[in-house]
Amino acid sequence: MKNLIKISFLFVLMTFAASCACMKDKNTVSGKVESIENGKDGYTAKINTAKNEVYFATVSIVNVGGPENFKRFKEGDEVSVQGEIWKSENENHIKVTRIFSVK
Repeated sequence: MKNLIKISFLFVLMTFAASCACMKDKNTVSGKVESIENGKDGYTAKINTAKNEVYFATVSIVNVGGPENFKRFKEGDEVSVQGEIWKSENENHIKVTRIFSVK
């Protein structure tokens, strides 16, 4: 019985880990910054991905967890970000909650 509980726990843990990994990939955008539009609480960066998809990334100090996690992008930067993705009529948007890299 104890082995069954351990195996069940391990299965649940592995399932959870796999689902988190899948979510990360779906909510990550990487590409080149084409333009920047400054706003009141941050800025919006237009990111062009390797697949020629365009995302409008909203970056603010509050959404990335404070000033220690905030980075300002420049045109031409290669970036990788994570956040909440949604689509409007013809545009892809992401509210950035984590900045992985800026090169």
